[in-house]
Amino acid sequence: MVLQKGRADGPQVRQMRIAECLVGDETGLIIFTARNDQVDLMKEDSTVILRNAKIDMFKGSMRLAVDKWGRVEVTEPADFTVKEDNNLSLIEYELVNVVEE
Repeated sequence: MVLQKGRADGPQVRQMRIAECLVGDETGLIIFTARNDQVDLMKEDSTVILRNAKIDMFKGSMRLAVDKWGRVEVTEPADFTVKEDNNLSLIEYELVNVVEE
């Protein structure tokens, strides 16, 4: 599902498209948040290379994202089996502040 969001950025309202995609490799799965032109590249059963990706925390769980410093590239089908029993986005994290005395 693609979500259209408007963002007030000065005199104009910019439209942003956002889609959450489940991506994986031989180590596990994670939810990838695709934005704008990245949404068009994310198709079911396609193989992509995510360069300079980062982890964002959203409501206590990890999301993978590629910002303006990274790239999303469609490539030839890969030769590996996705490890579907290790979904890193299903693990909930809690921020704990540690006070050193």
